[in-house]
Amino acid sequence: MFAVFGKDNYRAVFTLQVLIDLGTCFLLTDAARRCIRSERAAQAAFALTALCPFLANYAGAVLTETLEIFFTVLAFDLACAGLETLQSENIAAHKIWIGCGVALGGSILLRPDGGLLAAAMGGYLGILCLLRRRRAEFVALLTLTLTISVGLLPWTLRNLRTFHRFQPLAPRYANTPEDFVPRGFNRWTKTWIADYVSTEELYWAEPGEEMDFDKLPERAFDSRQQFDATQQVFDDYNANHEIDADLDARFAALATERIQPSPLRYYIRLPLLRMADMWLRPRTELLPSDPRWWEFDDVPLWSAVAVGFGLINLFYLGAALFGFMRRALLHTCLLLLFLLLRTVFLGSLENPEPRYTLECYPAVILAAAACWRKRE
Repeated sequence: MFAVFGKDNYRAVFTLQVLIDLGTCFLLTDAARRCIRSERAAQAAFALTALCPFLANYAGAVLTETLEIFFTVLAFDLACAGLETLQSENIAAHKIWIGCGVALGGSILLRPDGGLLAAAMGGYLGILCLLRRRRAEFVALLTLTLTISVGLLPWTLRNLRTFHRFQPLAPRYANTPEDFVPRGFNRWTKTWIADYVSTEELYWAEPGEEMDFDKLPERAFDSRQQFDATQQVFDDYNANHEIDADLDARFAALATERIQPSPLRYYIRLPLLRMADMWLRPRTELLPSDPRWWEFDDVPLWSAVAVGFGLINLFYLGAALFGFMRRALLHTCLLLLFLLLRTVFLGSLENPEPRYTLECYPAVILAAAACWRKRE
C-alpha cells in the first residue's frame, strides 16, 4: 500500500482495512448460515459483526487485528464448508481444505498465535477420525497439515538464510537474534500482573521509560524484605532506563523467591485473573478512556464510554453463552476447543491485553447468532 499510495500513507491502509473488515462481515454471515442453518441467524451474525465497535476500532489501528480476524473467519467458513463435504462422503472436495490451510497459514504468518486455530481444527478433525474411522476425515486432516506446512516453508527458508536459524514462526517477543530479551523481568511480572492497567502503566514502560514503583499493586510483594529489594531494583533500572543481564538476573531471583512458596498463585490463580480481565474489561484500549475506568476520575464522557463498552462486551458474551446453551450450532466442539485453547494460552502471557481475545470474537458472534434461530 505504501509503494502504491506513498510512504506512510496510513489513510490508504486504513481504507483497505475497512474494506477487509466489511468482508469479514460477509464471511461470518456465510459461516453462520452453514453452522446454524438459519437465514435469520445469518442476518443476526451480519448485524452483530457490522455493528461491533471493537472490531471497527481496529480497522483504524496500525495493528494486525483486522487482517488476523479476517483470516480467522475465512478459515472458519471454509472449515464449515469442508465439514459439510465430510458428512456427504465427498472426498473430492479436498480443495476446500487446501483453501482452509492457506487461510490458517495467513493467520499464522500475521501472528504466531494464529496456530492455536490450526491446532483446534486439527484436534477436531483428529477426534472425528477416532470416532468415525472414515477415510474422509483423515484426508482432510492430512491436506490441512500439508497445506499449512508448505505455506510456512518460504518464511522458514527466508529466516534460515537471513538469520542462520530454524525459525518457522515469528519469535515470542518480536526480537531479532541479537536483541537481549529480559526473561527474568518477564517472569517476575507474571508473579503479580493480573490486568491490562499494569500492562499499560508498567510493562510497556520497559525499556526506555520511567517505571513508577508506586504503581505496583500490593500483591507484588510477600514481605517487607521483598518490598525493599524490589524498590532497589526499580531504582537501579530508572537510573538508565534499561535492563541489562545483571539487572535481569535480579528480577529473575525475585521471581523465583515469589514462585517457590506459592506455585498455585503463579500457575493457576493469576492466569485465571488475566483470562477474566482480557475477556471482561471494557474494550477501550484504543480510546482516550482512562484504563482505571472503575475509579471514575476520567472526563464524564469517557467514563460513560468505558461503562457502555463494558456493557456491550457483556451483551456479546452473554448472548454467546445463551447461544451455546440452545444447542443450535453445528460443530460446537470446534468453536469451544478454539476458545479454550486460546484463552488458556493467553492466561500464560505476562502482558494481558483485551485485543488478544478479539480473535475469539468470530466464535463468540457465531454462538450469539444462534439466539436468533427459531425453534422448530
